[in-house]
Amino acid sequence: MPKPYSIDLRERAVAAMAAGEPASSVAARFGIAKSSVIKWHQRFRDTGNVVPDKMGGHRKIILEPYRDFILDAVERTPHLTLHGLKDMLASQGVIVSHNAVWLFLRREGLRFKKNTVRHGTGAR
Repeated sequence: MPKPYSIDLRERAVAAMAAGEPASSVAARFGIAKSSVIKWHQRFRDTGNVVPDKMGGHRKIILEPYRDFILDAVERTPHLTLHGLKDMLASQGVIVSHNAVWLFLRREGLRFKKNTVRHGTGAR
């Protein structure tokens, strides 16, 4: 992912726009897109600064409101599968993919290991 332009460049471009220079000539002078100059100027008008927003990682965790329900279900049912947990959530009206369940459990530090529930076959 590319890095955002420097704050210094943003401030100089916004200052040029505030001095009355058209966005197209500011863009040409600094070698940036006209749309960037316009957006930076709008941001400065709205917020008073030109600092870029955080890049990436803006997705909220869908299952966070159901954390207690999920952790309780995993504790009560040690043989629960991801798809089984997904079905339990669906019965509560929460429709998510099994990947969303897996990601949530992973963030919580829980893992599903196939061999942890098996006790071996014993002597044959």
